[in-house]
Amino acid sequence: MPRPLGELEDAVMTRVWQWNRPVTVREVLEDLQQERSIAYTTVMTVMDNLHQKGWVRREAEGRAYRYTAVSTRAAYSAALMNEAWSTSDNPAAALVAFFGMMSAEQREALRDAVRVVQYDGESAADTPAEAPAEPPSRPSGEPSREPSGEPSPEPSAPPEAEGRSAEHPRPPGR
Repeated sequence: MPRPLGELEDAVMTRVWQWNRPVTVREVLEDLQQERSIAYTTVMTVMDNLHQKGWVRREAEGRAYRYTAVSTRAAYSAALMNEAWSTSDNPAAALVAFFGMMSAEQREALRDAVRVVQYDGESAADTPAEAPAEPPSRPSGEPSREPSGEPSPEPSAPPEAEGRSAEHPRPPGR
């Protein structure tokens, strides 16, 4: 299981993932220097560490290396979420809390992902007839109802989760 990337490791990997091609230390350095002052040797060390940890593979090109991501950002994010979920003493409660932190857009992306997994991995015979494949949708802004008929409050995302896209979620602890 991958451990969360550090801030600089994440900044380097973000570029490797976005560019989606073999990159050199010099290319990453020049891009990072647009945001901060950083030394060539620092970026070289980070990229070597990422190679040692198995995040990137490298091929020699003259006196330099070209680095390529071993997996996608989505796979990295999924592995972090799986690790956090699987180490919980109450996985169901952890999922409920996580879903409660999601924005409406993130919940819709989750519904779409569940539909894809169900379509790819289940036949109609695998889904119980009495259980709907997804909860009934309600008009935007309409609160859900508790069994008592009272509206249930919509959970809101914590401030640190706002503004994050599903494409580039920040690892836990950042």
